Amino acid sequence: MHLPRPRSTRAWIALVTVAILLVTAALVTWTSRATQTVSADEVQITLPENPGSDARVEIDARLYLPDRLPAPAVLLAHGFGGDKDTVAAQANDLAADGFVVLAYSARGFGRSTGSITLNDPDREVADARGLVDWLAGRAEVALDCPDDPRVGVTGGSYGGALALMLAGTDDRVDAVAASITWNDLGQALFPNFGTTQPVDRTTPAAAGYGGPGVLKRGWAGIFFGVGAGGMPVGPETASKSGACGRFSPEICRAYAAAAETGIPGPDLLAMLTAHSPAAVAADITAPTLLLQGEQDTLFGLDQADANARQIAAAGTPVQVRWFPGGHDAGGESASGHRAVASFLSDRLRGDEPDQRFVFTLAGAPGDQGRVSQRRMTAPSYPGLGATATPTPTESMPLFGPVQTLFRPPGASPAGISSVPGLGSAAAALGAAAGAALDLAADPPGQSARFATAPVAHPLTVTGTSTVNLEVSSEAAPGQALLFAKLYDVSPQGSRTLPGGAVSAIRIPDAPAGQAVPISVTLPGIAHQVPEGHHLELVLAATDQAYANPVSPARFTVGLTDPTLTVPSVPATTNSRALPVAPLVGIVAILAAVAVLGVVGVVRSRRRAVAAVDPALLDTPLVVTDLHKSYANGFRAVDGVSFTVHRGQVLGLLGPNGAGKTTTLRMLMGLITPSGGQMRVFGHLVTPGAPVLSRLGSFVEGSGLLPHLSGLDNLRLYWEATGRPAADARMDEALEIADLGDAVHRKVRSYSQGMRQRLALAQAMLGLPDLMVLDEPTNGLDPPQIRTMREVLVGYARTGRTVLVSSHLLAEVEQTCTDVVVMNHGRVIAAGTVEELTSAEGATELRVDDAARAVAVLAGLDGPTGVHVAEGDPPTVRLDLAGTDSAVVVRTLVEAGIAVRGLSGTTRLEDVFLRLVHVSDHRDRSSSNNEQVEAP
Repeated sequence: MHLPRPRSTRAWIALVTVAILLVTAALVTWTSRATQTVSADEVQITLPENPGSDARVEIDARLYLPDRLPAPAVLLAHGFGGDKDTVAAQANDLAADGFVVLAYSARGFGRSTGSITLNDPDREVADARGLVDWLAGRAEVALDCPDDPRVGVTGGSYGGALALMLAGTDDRVDAVAASITWNDLGQALFPNFGTTQPVDRTTPAAAGYGGPGVLKRGWAGIFFGVGAGGMPVGPETASKSGACGRFSPEICRAYAAAAETGIPGPDLLAMLTAHSPAAVAADITAPTLLLQGEQDTLFGLDQADANARQIAAAGTPVQVRWFPGGHDAGGESASGHRAVASFLSDRLRGDEPDQRFVFTLAGAPGDQGRVSQRRMTAPSYPGLGATATPTPTESMPLFGPVQTLFRPPGASPAGISSVPGLGSAAAALGAAAGAALDLAADPPGQSARFATAPVAHPLTVTGTSTVNLEVSSEAAPGQALLFAKLYDVSPQGSRTLPGGAVSAIRIPDAPAGQAVPISVTLPGIAHQVPEGHHLELVLAATDQAYANPVSPARFTVGLTDPTLTVPSVPATTNSRALPVAPLVGIVAILAAVAVLGVVGVVRSRRRAVAAVDPALLDTPLVVTDLHKSYANGFRAVDGVSFTVHRGQVLGLLGPNGAGKTTTLRMLMGLITPSGGQMRVFGHLVTPGAPVLSRLGSFVEGSGLLPHLSGLDNLRLYWEATGRPAADARMDEALEIADLGDAVHRKVRSYSQGMRQRLALAQAMLGLPDLMVLDEPTNGLDPPQIRTMREVLVGYARTGRTVLVSSHLLAEVEQTCTDVVVMNHGRVIAAGTVEELTSAEGATELRVDDAARAVAVLAGLDGPTGVHVAEGDPPTVRLDLAGTDSAVVVRTLVEAGIAVRGLSGTTRLEDVFLRLVHVSDHRDRSSSNNEQVEAP
């Protein structure tokens, strides 16, 4: 058997690459752990509603079994709002690792009955103990002794707290791994990081942090909304309808009262603490893994720190890991799940506990918006801040005078540190999304700032920094709040708020104007400040994520000690031994890449020649036989070709689904064509092609930030391109867009027309030679549309080119010099506006005797559709069909009929509708023929 000889270098490369990847996959499979066959069974477990009660709850669960039994068991709990299905992937992976896994829906979630009582020791935690009893009775589960299964427990967020509380109340638990969870739910939802005296945070007595906390209104609202919604419909839940949903009435009433005032009552705080790991952490004896996210404004690093210290105080081994995620960045991570699986595997099979501290050190975004990240390891967890003795600290002088700040009436607009839940949506953008999506903003007049000098060398901040302040206020009693945050500021002035976290501080009541000394603990972070950057401490009067008093207030803030104390953990870059197979695979892939690189260098010269067509260097755009097909066979663009010349305003027309936007997205390099090519000034368009810098675009929304001024939006956009500021030609773009002084106002105050003109100015930055606009007149009123028309026409008069897609055909007719009409992914007509309207349309003749004129013209070859059109006076309408209008006029005059006037009446809209109608009819006919002729 002989393989066919490859016809090109590309074929050889493909064969070699496929072979290497197949060998790598085989090696990895051969040397990896033995593959387990996993089966899953649905189970319903009946448990008491509470201890001593005759009432029962039904817990809906799923039991995962590996093929090698008996085996250690893992009890897997879910996060708030989830159920057994949301942890199914993790459960399957753990079972594949050889564990019997019981994943279940906590009471009040999924199909489990009962009400949500937020990990009540007598309810949810008692349920978990009952599930351990159930596991102890299963023949598949390995036992330490009768009624004592070999069992670990794990979960994230809500499930993480439950895991810790189970371990603290049931000594049969042999290992516990908790992710992104809380220590004291009262402190987590009502934090206060300011004190008037030193606080020993290593003990549970530190709860309260110096006074009543400040409600995290944003997160608390999400938390409550998830539990209040999603009730199943049926007779058994009819009595529970209303605002409380699945929450127990006691929890619902307590939260509602605190949400209205923003201040928790002592009963609520006592209940939240009793429903938290803080109540039982000192009783945990099982080796514990704590994973906490570095981007988590719901449960910050301080919550994991409190858990670690309370558990370790009892002599229990604890490992702490911080990872670049959390509730603000997608929740738990895949690497976190792998760490949990490894930890449980080691602990449940008798290996010694690992107590190294592992964390990820992130830096400020670089010039290209990228965030550097390094995984670090320290021998043990040293603690979170300066109050933790093992943690080394660095003292940095702070500079800034005594400053005054105000809280406006209604506390609006409020400062922004983060937007609860938004980071999770952005997490899909990549690992750096959380840091790149920096929403922090401090309204003018509402903040005081103190800065350090630029650092002479990279500074590592690992934990909670502290600073001592002196604050006087003129707020009503109990309503003096400040919010502290620590920015990393670049030499260019760009600011990064690591983790998006802020410390809420409730200032003790004092006579108006009397200064109160405050020790402020800033949020826990893991961040590296680059050389030349400096730190900026900001005290803000409002924060939209918290419950802000609505009455106005005035604050005066100064430094009692001009020192910022910064913790820094000595650590080394993490390195791990790699299995042989992945190493072999990596080497093989690198070899393949090297081969590709060599071949690429040889062929790049040919491609470089093909990438530029010298004959088209002065032509803005040439589209040739462009195609775009998708995996399902749909052809969005099918053989499109057209050319755009300098000075043209070309309208790209077509009904919805014609392929216009797909064509524009391929032009901007956002998607890759399936065939054909596009050339901008002779250069082949590919994703990231340098020639795209000569193109300005406004497609599918401008992305304007409402809390910034128009000018700041433009500056931020241009900085993101990485090009010199002088090349922006900001003044010229603003002059063409004609925004006037409005450019200095915040975008949220703009009308729709002003937003569109600002978006146009954004597209015109750098005065690109080719500007591409998709529906630029959407939402504009007639005067605004006319202004936009003048802008586009004026821009083209400078010798540049505009390509505009629009549904407003009358406006296109007045604005554009040329049009391309698309339908079903194809070009069905192209030319100047005048050519299309004159070739396709009707002509009106004003004559003395309309009836006789119709009779005369009926005998003339060429014109068609001759008829009298009603009116005063009546006119003769006909389609010239290519006949010279002079011939028609001469024929009528020779017949003795006076011609008073001749005019074309066709609008572009009429031509467009006829073209699309004909195209649709042709496509339907073609489709019918194909169906008839098909075998």
